[in-house]
Amino acid sequence: MKKVAVILSGSGVFDGTEIYEAVITLLAIRQQGAQYQCFAPDKDQLHVINHLTGDVETGQTRNVLIESARVARGEVKPVTECNPTDFDALILPGGFGAAKNLCTFAVDGADSQPDADVLAVCKAFAEAGKPAGYACIAPALAASVYGNDTKVTIGNDEGAAEGINAIGAQHINCAVDDIVVDAAARLVTTPAYMLAGDILEAQAGLNKMVEAVLGME
Repeated sequence: MKKVAVILSGSGVFDGTEIYEAVITLLAIRQQGAQYQCFAPDKDQLHVINHLTGDVETGQTRNVLIESARVARGEVKPVTECNPTDFDALILPGGFGAAKNLCTFAVDGADSQPDADVLAVCKAFAEAGKPAGYACIAPALAASVYGNDTKVTIGNDEGAAEGINAIGAQHINCAVDDIVVDAAARLVTTPAYMLAGDILEAQAGLNKMVEAVLGME
């Protein structure tokens, strides 16, 4: 049975992991007959957003690992404990936490800096030639991991695409229910909620991404 490492970035679309994307991804992994283990960086998230009003909660801090435990039902480990030799593949759901807590793309765009611990794990998977899937805005992090004009997608947002291209990847426009595969890099990306207006639209692309990642030998 294949084992997948899943890196989360908190809990909540605006400051952490997009919860629907995480749940759909974890479900798809199990439906494909594989197992998963969730990981997250043990650090404070960039900021805390009130998801009812959209306001920044000033004076409040939350830990990415602790918040990710909400999504993973407590079954989450620090990303520093992720050993790629123990896994067959890597998957990162989206949510703005991927661009705020796993890297600085949301703030710095083309000058984005990945979290050092997250980058070390993602690069280890890439250098080992193990397949990976990045969803939603997470391909902005993949651009820093792979570079070399590796093909990725976040959908069709021109500003984000330009930032990704500036980092060194090659953005490909993609429909919400489709995926972009860079066979040489063994990387699969999908727009998910960068484009999805409905949970079914997000599910279509995420299921394809998981199936493609687990189908790579």
